[in-house]
Amino acid sequence: MCQASGVLVLAIAGAVSAAAWVYLVLAHGGFWLTSQRLPAGGPTGRRTGWPAVAAVVPARNEAESLPVTLPALLAQDYPGAFRVFVVDDNSDDGTGAIAAELGEKAARAGGAPLTVVKGQPRPDGWAGKVWAMAQGFAAATAPVAEVLSAEAGLPEYVLFTDADISWAVTALRDLAAAAEADDRALLSQMALLRAQTRWERVIVPAFVYFFAQLYPFRKVNDPRSRTAAAAGGCMLVRRSALEAAGGLEPIKGALIDDVALGTLLKKHGNRTWLGLTTDISSTRPYPGLGSLWHMIARSAYVQLRYNPLLLAGTLAGLLLLYVAPPAGTVAALVVALSGGTGAATLAAGAGGLAGWALMTASYVPMLRLYRLSALRAPALPLIAVLYAAMTADSARRHYSGQAVSWRGRAAGRV
Repeated sequence: MCQASGVLVLAIAGAVSAAAWVYLVLAHGGFWLTSQRLPAGGPTGRRTGWPAVAAVVPARNEAESLPVTLPALLAQDYPGAFRVFVVDDNSDDGTGAIAAELGEKAARAGGAPLTVVKGQPRPDGWAGKVWAMAQGFAAATAPVAEVLSAEAGLPEYVLFTDADISWAVTALRDLAAAAEADDRALLSQMALLRAQTRWERVIVPAFVYFFAQLYPFRKVNDPRSRTAAAAGGCMLVRRSALEAAGGLEPIKGALIDDVALGTLLKKHGNRTWLGLTTDISSTRPYPGLGSLWHMIARSAYVQLRYNPLLLAGTLAGLLLLYVAPPAGTVAALVVALSGGTGAATLAAGAGGLAGWALMTASYVPMLRLYRLSALRAPALPLIAVLYAAMTADSARRHYSGQAVSWRGRAAGRV
């Protein structure tokens, strides 16, 4: 009797999960596809020439990352005025001095000018990274000759990027051309994350996959949709649009700054765009499961707005969507092999197999983006269990008083 009841429960769960996967694959903004790439275009729409751009790089204890990534940013093949501002957020590893040295070397080679902004004490209510971004934005848009030449004027766009982001030489040119041609106030690209170690290859593609499921890129890019997001490693923002939205102060306490910025700009009626790229990549290493676990647990409960009900719903949803299909398939197979038959067994097996197949197929494009074998796709339920555990641990950290941090600094909360 217990076995029959269990199979019936799995049959119902499998049917619900299969139906959910049909919806997700067919009607959830094509979240599983990797086709949202930078629109082609040029600065030929509302203006001629190339807009002035200022890049802002928040940096705290980035002495190892900057020598790898900053030279490529300074060497961008960009026809317009371009300047870089590195905000040294009270680093204790010589980040500011290293950035200045790299800037001097780039200047001798004809690279973009660089200004190192010394970070000031963080006011109450500001998250660490957002405060660093705000200081960089203020320096980049200060109307003084020392910041931008009179010929260039104020930057039309501000590029927010991270210290661990590596840039292809034409990446900025392509970003600005697309933003101008398609009239986007925010154009963001999800940097290709590092996936070299064993655990990086397991966790990283799933991280991007789950992010896209939560914020389908097609919906983000549709002005009629309320879905909004961005990727913090690459956010090209029209200065006038950000100023009209109140600058960064409205999101000063945001611990997930990229989603908050995308939401702020779209809420103010701006056209935004988010997509994938292989021209911009992250060099940040996550050598073991522990570092990846911290990366996800650091912000998972923040994303759920510290809401226990949302946490419970998320964990239940992960189990229903990702665990129920293989569980139903395996249970039906076990019952069948033991001589059991019946409608419930067939339903559990069919529903579970259908859901598992759709789930597996939807994960293959992301694995291909990261040049990994499609044979990894059927293991997605196991990765989902890991993510559920990380999300639960994120809540545990919150309630145990462990502070969320940005590069070793506790983040302020409103």
